[in-house]
Amino acid sequence: MEFTKLIAERYSCKKFDGRPVEKDQLAAILEAGRLAPTAKNLQEQRVYVMQSEAALAKVDEITPCRYGSSTVLVVAYDSANVFTYPGGKHTSGVEDAAIVATHMLLAAANAGVDSCWLNRFDPDEAARILGLPENERVLMLMDLGYAAGGAGPLPNHTSRKELSETVVYM
Repeated sequence: MEFTKLIAERYSCKKFDGRPVEKDQLAAILEAGRLAPTAKNLQEQRVYVMQSEAALAKVDEITPCRYGSSTVLVVAYDSANVFTYPGGKHTSGVEDAAIVATHMLLAAANAGVDSCWLNRFDPDEAARILGLPENERVLMLMDLGYAAGGAGPLPNHTSRKELSETVVYM
């Protein structure tokens, strides 16, 4: 799909039909995340593919927002392998994981797979329930699947501020 059309039409799906994501589509989505840039090319992202009944039951413990998706990606990062910015106040972990997640959201749309970025969960509780290593931090969960009948973008989906409200030229 042409990129500007893809980013204009992609929306957060909140009603999935439960069909499994095709293996080749999932592979393309994961590959897009693998190719995402990271600070100093540290590639500290960790992507957990939750598809089994047991794994999805854990997701349901973490958040009420699975919306019937057949696959959930847990995007985390290794906090022991991040770039620390000059001044020592920030690291690259969150931004790098967010870039990886964004690449996968867009790749999903390109592959005809619907998605939703989930942030309604406690990251520490998610890491505990999933049994992640102590140094890994969960950034987000991503529902993947196919929209159920009647699903569509929220009414405010196309509401955007003018560039003049969000961009400052200096």
